[in-house]
Amino acid sequence: MAGGLLNVSWVLSLLCVLQMVETVSRARAPSAGAHISSQFPASGVSQTSVVDCQEVCGLNASDRCAFVRTNPDCHSDGGYLDYLEGIFCHFPTRLLPLAITLYAFWLVYLFLILGVTAAKFFCPNLSAISTTLKLSHNVAGVTFLAFGNGAPDIFSALVAFSDPRTAGLAFGALFGAGVLVTTVVAGGIAILRPFTVASRPFLRDIVFYMAAVLLIFTALYRGRVTLAWALGYLGFYMFYVATVVLCTWVYQWQRRRALVCSMPATPEILSDSEEERVSSNTNSYDYGEEYRPLLLYPETTAQILVQALNPLDYRKWRTKPVYWRVLKVFKLPVEFLLLLTVPVVDPDKEDRNWKRPLNCLHLVISPLFLTLTLQSGAWAFRRRCQVEAVERTSSISHPSADGVYEIRGLFPVWAVVVIAGTALAAVTFFATSNSEPPRFHWLFAFLGFLTSALWINAAATEVVNILRSLGVVFRLSNTVLGLTLLAWGNSIGDVFSDFTLARQGYPRMAFSACFGGIIFNMLVGVGLGCLLQISRGHTEVKLEPDGLLVWILAGTLGLSLVCSLVLVPLQCFQLSRVYGCCLLLLYLTFLVVALLTEFGVIHLKTV
Repeated sequence: MAGGLLNVSWVLSLLCVLQMVETVSRARAPSAGAHISSQFPASGVSQTSVVDCQEVCGLNASDRCAFVRTNPDCHSDGGYLDYLEGIFCHFPTRLLPLAITLYAFWLVYLFLILGVTAAKFFCPNLSAISTTLKLSHNVAGVTFLAFGNGAPDIFSALVAFSDPRTAGLAFGALFGAGVLVTTVVAGGIAILRPFTVASRPFLRDIVFYMAAVLLIFTALYRGRVTLAWALGYLGFYMFYVATVVLCTWVYQWQRRRALVCSMPATPEILSDSEEERVSSNTNSYDYGEEYRPLLLYPETTAQILVQALNPLDYRKWRTKPVYWRVLKVFKLPVEFLLLLTVPVVDPDKEDRNWKRPLNCLHLVISPLFLTLTLQSGAWAFRRRCQVEAVERTSSISHPSADGVYEIRGLFPVWAVVVIAGTALAAVTFFATSNSEPPRFHWLFAFLGFLTSALWINAAATEVVNILRSLGVVFRLSNTVLGLTLLAWGNSIGDVFSDFTLARQGYPRMAFSACFGGIIFNMLVGVGLGCLLQISRGHTEVKLEPDGLLVWILAGTLGLSLVCSLVLVPLQCFQLSRVYGCCLLLLYLTFLVVALLTEFGVIHLKTV
């Protein structure tokens, strides 16, 4: 019961944070009810009509820029860059391939930002929060750590659900990631290292996953999600968490009872996790001990600050291959900005990663970053003010001409944040020491959680906007973009981590991760996304799937789960390379069918 109550409070607090982010994002977005204010002779668009943005490719090159600037369907509800305006207004028609290439590189870099933020800043702070709250490993694994691993998928889904035009992107990404993980990742693990899967956790997770897919499939069939259904998705995930905790407790109780009844001379059989922990402890060696100086001397405050802001480990740099160094060079700017803005609390370290000068600096920079991010920045606000033809008046706090919110029109909010943060940082600096973390250091984990969440939300918003822009250029549906580029980008980290675990001899752990995390992504992604829309005053969320493609996507995911549920027990829970090849073949078949459906080769006959 305690784990369930903590899970409820965690979801509600997360909902409040995301509601604040989405509310401010909505405040700076153009009105959905705006109309086109000019005519385009080449397209014959009337003065008061709202035209599908994909029609821009059918216009003359001279009319495209004015079309994307005045058509509300071409405007993004969030983000800092207008990608469609960049393509059709700032690049000549002959340089369109160059613009697409630059956007593709920027998309890859955005996925890199998502991965770095989630792995090195978001997940450690979530782990520190779960340790501070004294959650068990099972409750933390299916709540905080599951959210940390699926943060890119969750935030991408929330951003996509914030706009009805990109809701198909969310379903495509969630279903596409599910198909990818349950076929390519699971099949690749079986090919790399055949093994025997744990029967009870496998059956539990796959049954819950099938039930989650059935619930989402029912919502698509009904064409809408009400408040009861949105709460039902979140409640079903909480029921899954309670089931995991209960099954773990029953297993541990049975194991303790078996050990008590066993003979004293019988050697104790370690569980898989214990064997992995023992093997990792016996085979590990701290090579950092060789590089420690013989004579220790206290570091100055300036040295601690410089070392804390340095994202490059020179010892690791000399031992890594060339491709790792090239990737690290691209990561350095992002990691430096993240180190400067996001505090990290590490419970595994003796000093809990306490860096007094940097943490005091975080008390100023992190709240400032939160304020400026929520206010969306001056440039984005001015750009949208030029697009909007509707006059906005308000008696409450209103942004100034440069897009910065002010208190009663006199004092900017960011200045108040800087003054308060500086005062708090000064008190913290003089009341603490470099060698010992203060008792309130655990509060930095919550500050790091909020800041890294906004980093991920900002990157996910840009990913959704750039994918939608590419869909307009290539005339692709949001669903096919979600099941391919977005699903691949958000799942690439899971693919490499699970394959690495399998190569290192832990295929069972990697296979379990294929089903546990994806349940969280689907239920919480759809549940929170729809709940945020309903909280804005909508009675329900309308779902308009992109024709036959969504049903093929949902059907393929259900088929892969049914095949695993039937075939794995028939093989006595032994996963062979043949089974892995069959899963890979299923994904390739699905991909071919999906693309043929997108381009109209496969379609339903209308009566």
